[in-house]
Amino acid sequence: MYRHQRGLSLSGLLFGAVILVLVSLFFMKLIPPYLQNSEINKLLTTIANDPDLQKASLNNIRSSFSRRASIDNITVIRAEDIEIDTSTDKPVLTVSYFVKIPLIANVSLYLDFNSASK
Repeated sequence: MYRHQRGLSLSGLLFGAVILVLVSLFFMKLIPPYLQNSEINKLLTTIANDPDLQKASLNNIRSSFSRRASIDNITVIRAEDIEIDTSTDKPVLTVSYFVKIPLIANVSLYLDFNSASK
């Protein structure tokens, strides 16, 4: 009796490895924008909860953001992009921005982010 062999061929293994590498590269390009968005959320919350900036002017809040953003190397937004609502006792900072990630040749991925202080 002759039995057929079962298993993964070399071409199947190489094809699977190529797919795995492409998917890994895709996700590795997505990680930095999400990490930077997390930093922006943390920074907005820190500024909104800072007791020295509770009754500060809009320019003081924006300059505080600029200084802290330069320390954290945040480059996707500027202080002028932040909307500040001071109608409550604690300022509420919000920002909406997008990030363009080049993938392959002329194919890019756009990510929209909406961040706000908590």
